[in-house]
Amino acid sequence: MQTDQGNPAHRQPRTLKHGLKHGLKHGLKRRLQHSALLVLGCVAASFSLSLAAQDFPAKPVRMVVPYPPGGGVDGMARPVAERLSRLWNQSVVVDNKPGAATLIGSELVAKAAPDGLTLLFTSDSSITSNPHLFPKLSFDPMRDLVPVTQLIDLYQMVVAHPSVSANTLQELVLLARSKPQVLNYGSYGSGSQPHLLFESLKAQAGIQITHVPYKGIAPALTAAIAGEVQLTMGGAGTTRGFFSAGKLKPLAIARPQRLALYPDVPTLREAGFPDIDPRPWFGLFASAGTPRAIVARIQKDVAAVINDAEFREREITGKGYGAVGSTPEEFAAFLKIDLEYKGRLIRVSGAKAE
Repeated sequence: MQTDQGNPAHRQPRTLKHGLKHGLKHGLKRRLQHSALLVLGCVAASFSLSLAAQDFPAKPVRMVVPYPPGGGVDGMARPVAERLSRLWNQSVVVDNKPGAATLIGSELVAKAAPDGLTLLFTSDSSITSNPHLFPKLSFDPMRDLVPVTQLIDLYQMVVAHPSVSANTLQELVLLARSKPQVLNYGSYGSGSQPHLLFESLKAQAGIQITHVPYKGIAPALTAAIAGEVQLTMGGAGTTRGFFSAGKLKPLAIARPQRLALYPDVPTLREAGFPDIDPRPWFGLFASAGTPRAIVARIQKDVAAVINDAEFREREITGKGYGAVGSTPEEFAAFLKIDLEYKGRLIRVSGAKAE
């Protein structure tokens, strides 16, 4: 009887099946090997970044402040830098780069090497106001800068020169209506807190107050003390001595509740203007592309600084600020909300870049 065993045509299905099985087995083996190599590579990269974060910083750190020396941002950046220098056993140098509504200093950090050695210590104006004020920017603050941490909520006072007869915001509105184009206010550029607040007040109350921009917080405050301008805004701690010396007087405070330092000064809401609060804050940023492990290391160490009881009392709560110290993820989520809020405020105020 003839069998099919010697016929190649009948053996082909078994050979094909065996070949497919053999190929699948080796293909799966190669994929598993490739996956294992990828996992090992990721672990190695993660371990390398972790080591880099532990050794950070290996060189001096440059903390760019896009405001002149002597103002609120600079006054907060310097004690933080000094504490970080001690913590890191490495120099942290504050570098003031004012001008162009903080764009000069902010762009410098946005285009710096993404190694965490160049940081931006700035206010909300740089990040969430400028994108709405300038139709074209050479960089995107929300994309080209990495949020490290929001350090503080800044509670600013609406202040006036003693020559101004008004003692409240309501009285200021009445004064501006009775004497149009007589009052003026100092700001530290387009989108700064005084700019947004007074332009919003003008829009809501239908009054005219002339805007006089300066190159920073300190020059604007100095101009108000000297009577060059009649109105501006200043930090609660910064203005305290000028109130007691009779060189300035408070009209209102931009915060949810009255401040213990000034129990008699009403909030903007109490004054009848709840929607003009510029909600200022200070934050720390790194260049986009900075490794997450290094960003996390910086945030952890900055949080340790601002959570130190002695530091917090002297540099934060003692100056009328509110400490935050958020994580990079929390800060990033907050920035999205604040960007939208500032956009609404700028549209209402009609504020434009100058």
